[in-house]
Amino acid sequence: MDYKFNAKETKDKLVKWIKNLFDKDFKDKNCCVALSGGKDSSIVAALCVEALGKDRVKGIMLPYHKQEDIDFSILCASHLGIDHVIVNIGETVDSIVHEMNTIREITVTEQALTNVPARVRMTELYFYAQCVNGIPSCNCNLSEDWVGYATFGGDGFGSFAPLSNLTVTEVLQIGEELGLPKELIYKTPIDGLCGKTDEENLGFSYAVLDKYIRTGEIEDDDLKQKIDEMHQKNLFKLLPMPSFELED
Repeated sequence: MDYKFNAKETKDKLVKWIKNLFDKDFKDKNCCVALSGGKDSSIVAALCVEALGKDRVKGIMLPYHKQEDIDFSILCASHLGIDHVIVNIGETVDSIVHEMNTIREITVTEQALTNVPARVRMTELYFYAQCVNGIPSCNCNLSEDWVGYATFGGDGFGSFAPLSNLTVTEVLQIGEELGLPKELIYKTPIDGLCGKTDEENLGFSYAVLDKYIRTGEIEDDDLKQKIDEMHQKNLFKLLPMPSFELED
């Protein structure tokens, strides 16, 4: 399959889409972005600044105790000229974990511990948004969503999602079009929870994944099977919540 991506055209369409969305559904609202210092949140913030103006974009940084790379988040806010706050979620997460650990019948799992900070961050983002007349963004991209690399109820949530149909490869090109500092666009993505890079956690590169998503081409059959299994297993994160329907 021959697939070509026009970054400039797509960037312009994204800006227009955000502007129209806020004019129609979120009139007079601000946009609130959780700034991690990585490409996705930086690019979402930059798109919203271009669409709405910097005065209507609010950043929030949510370190878990000490965040070694928080300077990247501050660089993003400074570069875009947007207001921002820093809310440390460390004590909140620790309190939640402590309370669960006091219940004898419960064995706290590693997966549960890993996901708590992301879910607390989403709570703080919505709390902040309601304090500043804001609408929270979801910063996930298609590559992450394809294999479920987002926390359900955490960073996989939000009230609008500009990048959800763009692969990492495409998002990087959008970042270039926006003129963001290179260190924000190409910062090695780390989940901020277990200390590993995205690609270390996944076991394959975004380049391989993105090519497979867009063209269906992949050289390694075992890798294809792994990606397909991850995609199927994590579809629940993208589909509507199952609900009982009362028959007439």
